[in-house]
This record gives sequence, C-alpha cells and structure tokens, in this order.
Amino acid sequence: MATGKKIKNTGKSVKGKVKETTGKAVGNESLELKGKAEQTAADAKQAGQKAKDALT
Repeated sequence: MATGKKIKNTGKSVKGKVKETTGKAVGNESLELKGKAEQTAADAKQAGQKAKDALT
C-alpha cells in the first residue's frame, strides 16, 4: 500500500474515532454517528487499497 494513502486513511479513522468519542461524551448523537461513518469509510478505503496491492 502506498504509504501516503495508508497514513491518510489512518488519519481519517482516528479523526472519526475522536468525533465518535466526543459525541458520546457530550451526548451529541449526530456527531457520534458522523464519527462512526468516517471510520467506516476510512476502513473501506484501506481495505480496497490492500486488495489492490495484493493484485499487483
């Protein structure tokens, strides 16, 4: 996997986790859901990149 893309996806996942945790802490369900969505999207991109790398 390209290192830059891996770092970018990991960063998005961490950002999502922070949003989710903050949302839980302050009782903001919308922020919590946005955080979960960001994590899911980052994980999917990372999995796709790993699959792409496995084929090459």
